[in-house]
Amino acid sequence: MIYQYKFEKILTIKEKEKRDALSKYNAALKTFEKVAEKLYKLLKKKEDLLEFQQEKLRNGLSVQEIRHHQLFMDNMEKLLSHCQQEVIEARYKMNVLQEVLLERNIEVKKYEKMKENEFLTFLDVIKEAENKQMDEISIRQFFSKGR
Repeated sequence: MIYQYKFEKILTIKEKEKRDALSKYNAALKTFEKVAEKLYKLLKKKEDLLEFQQEKLRNGLSVQEIRHHQLFMDNMEKLLSHCQQEVIEARYKMNVLQEVLLERNIEVKKYEKMKENEFLTFLDVIKEAENKQMDEISIRQFFSKGR
């Protein structure tokens, strides 16, 4: 007898869904890392600019230069705010896709467990059939020797 799992096609589909969910999650993770790194670089640049501006203020600046620096810092704040929003959105998407991946993984595990249990039952049936066959052979041998 050859073992054939009755839900093999479903298991194959679920495994494909899991692989798709994994690839989407990995893409979202890379996007999150990229956006987070961009935010980090902007924050570092802002910090450097603040240090530079403080140094310039100590040495003296014209009103025009102060306005220019302030306008630049305002634009930097807007850029930072936008980038922080991108990070929040990327993190949310990544978390949603992680949940989907976990659900797909659980589904695959369920079908794999069902397959394992069904296979063990199949082995028990084969073993029982072999035992019956051996009993029949033993009985025939006993009766043939007894005559």
